[in-house]
Amino acid sequence: MKKIEHIGIAVKKLSVSIPLFEKLLDTPCYKTEAVESEQVNTAFFEKGESKIELIEAYAPGSVINKFIEKKGEGLHHIAFEVEDIDAEIKRLVEEGFTLINENPKEGADNKMVCFLHPKDTNGVLIELVMEKK
Repeated sequence: MKKIEHIGIAVKKLSVSIPLFEKLLDTPCYKTEAVESEQVNTAFFEKGESKIELIEAYAPGSVINKFIEKKGEGLHHIAFEVEDIDAEIKRLVEEGFTLINENPKEGADNKMVCFLHPKDTNGVLIELVMEKK
């Protein structure tokens, strides 16, 4: 793993949270994007080498909607950038980690993504991300 690529935060409404994080981080939101496969809208902020992703559900069946109903708004996941997502998935499975999605899928911000189950990572949802080539 190269670095922490971003921290994902589940929010009820981007229309409320974007202005809040713009004030907090003293930087504008640089990108919003819908991720249809997850039924979410996302908003990204960059501060130095760090990125924050705000995630809002737009459908009742979205995992983010279920997360907010259960736990409320807050930290949803930590994403780590990897060089080769397929090789990293293979390595982590061999180390005994459980994948939520067996194969990488398209995510936000021009990335291929895969999630590790939080039961194997001390309750923290981990996302692996690799820039699409």
